[in-house]
Amino acid sequence: MTPFAIAGIQMHVAAAHSNVEAVRHRIDVTMARFPWTQMVLLSELAPFGPLPKFAQPLTNDTVALFQEDARRHRIWLIPGSMFEKTADGRIFNTSVVIDPQGEIVATYRKMFPFRPYESGISAGTDFCVFDVPEVGRFGLSICYDIWFPETTRHLTAQGVEVLLHPVLTGTTDRDAELAIARATAAQFQCYVIDVNGLGAGGVGRSCVVDPSAQVLHQAAGQEDIFPIEIDLDQVRRQRETGMKGLGQVLKSFRDREAEFPVYDRASGADAYLHSLGPLEMPRQRVTGTPSMADPRTDASEPGATGPETAVHGVHALGRIANG
Repeated sequence: MTPFAIAGIQMHVAAAHSNVEAVRHRIDVTMARFPWTQMVLLSELAPFGPLPKFAQPLTNDTVALFQEDARRHRIWLIPGSMFEKTADGRIFNTSVVIDPQGEIVATYRKMFPFRPYESGISAGTDFCVFDVPEVGRFGLSICYDIWFPETTRHLTAQGVEVLLHPVLTGTTDRDAELAIARATAAQFQCYVIDVNGLGAGGVGRSCVVDPSAQVLHQAAGQEDIFPIEIDLDQVRRQRETGMKGLGQVLKSFRDREAEFPVYDRASGADAYLHSLGPLEMPRQRVTGTPSMADPRTDASEPGATGPETAVHGVHALGRIANG
């Protein structure tokens, strides 16, 4: 058995002011309550909230404080992510991985900003893979990235056994995202550690999923600190023999006979996608309303009766409400 203890922190995130001290306090609480924890993961944009106006260079005093925390508690620390402003003015959604010596061993820029809603946020192009010595290989993706299986495919093809997934989801698609987290664990035979925030940081419902798609922990809608000891040998055994002795999906993909021309942008295989129109905010649908002169709703029409008009009025409202 190769055990490793990871604690997710699901906490309230404010939008209008810094959450840095609140994050640090919860890290301290985590380590006081669960001193056997070896890695701590927070939600997307937890330190400064979801407003890009708080973007700052990646090398900053806050990251230095988190490095101090990691060193003091002797933990691996991924403090969610922060908006990073580069020298050329671009803004990325960026996460750092800090080791128990307080060193930054990896950085990651979100590949798929939630466009068109996250307009003005640049996309990263480099994957994040790092090793925890004598434990295993870890990968990092941020929120919307997981909706694109190519991201996890690339990570697991490089041997990633645990997918760390900080999230900021405060919308009605959280159920779909939880389904994707379970599917990702099964498809790629890996652990998925999915940590959402609360308030301006999301609707919570963080989860931990093992390689057989079993949910080891499902948070609700309140603050939660959830340390889980995972077993990397389960990943390795399942990748060797299949989930429950059945599907060996990584090896099947490796030994495939088919190629996928859709990934060649010059192949024309993705022609349908180009027919879908621009990636832009949906607009309000405008529906027609009856004219005031429409005799079906005009009570001044000779022979019209009040009750009859009321019935038609309800029908008209039904058409408007139903689009």
